[in-house]
Amino acid sequence: MGDPAGVGPELVREVVRRMGRSYQLRLIGESVGVRVGRPTLKGARMAMEALQESVRLLKSGEIAGVVNGPVSKEWLGRVGFRFPGQTEFYAKAFGMKGSEVTMMMVGPRLRVALVSTHLSLKKAVNNLSKGGIVRAGVHLAETLRRIGFRKPRIAVCGLNPHASEGGLFGNEERKVVEPAVRELSKKLGLKVWGPESPDTVFWRAGRGEFDGVVALYHDQGLIPAKLLDFESTVNVTAGLPVVRCSPDHGTAFDLAGKGKAKADSLLAAIRLAGQLAGCGPRK
Repeated sequence: MGDPAGVGPELVREVVRRMGRSYQLRLIGESVGVRVGRPTLKGARMAMEALQESVRLLKSGEIAGVVNGPVSKEWLGRVGFRFPGQTEFYAKAFGMKGSEVTMMMVGPRLRVALVSTHLSLKKAVNNLSKGGIVRAGVHLAETLRRIGFRKPRIAVCGLNPHASEGGLFGNEERKVVEPAVRELSKKLGLKVWGPESPDTVFWRAGRGEFDGVVALYHDQGLIPAKLLDFESTVNVTAGLPVVRCSPDHGTAFDLAGKGKAKADSLLAAIRLAGQLAGCGPRK
């Protein structure tokens, strides 16, 4: 359910009402004793315990995939959650480094894989590597194939304005991105476009020119993804041995309990999790 003081519990109730006969849903977490809109240490602990329980159920095979309700990183941090986000939490739970999995946003018009996630912009630029770009591109291609793109068309963003205009605005494209694009193309056996100018590539992808885009840092990919498909975009952790998805929005403590929160992204997350796990709606 995510943080019980946020919109998660009410969205879950809406999901059960609309999808409970189509999917076998198992609810993890509770909201007893927590006031909506009022985050507390108790609620944060309940959210963390639900995350831990989801790992147990995934490892035991009792569930085919997990869809997380929204949590507050700030409040989780106050109760001992030592991860930048849920992406890194699930990676560690399954014996992987955060750098071995990829955060993706999957929407109807735009599908984006991030080379780095919850880092300062300075660290994201300094840590940019060919291996990170290739890893994100491979995970993007694998996910696209699993949802029906047989030969996915993938573009890789440049880092600098206009992908540096041939070196006028930086050399990261020549030194890091171009070699990564060549290696990724060879690894996938597909043509990969890039480095593409970041200010136009998402518009081109949204119009159907590309099936997915590799973004080099968090906001480069998430701003266009949420701008185009906010109410139906799904956060996917690619590279895990299990299926993990979540809606693309936060806890919205200010909206909790007011009947204004929309369940569209959570509904989309459950549909996508079922598709990735190979267990769609019941006939």
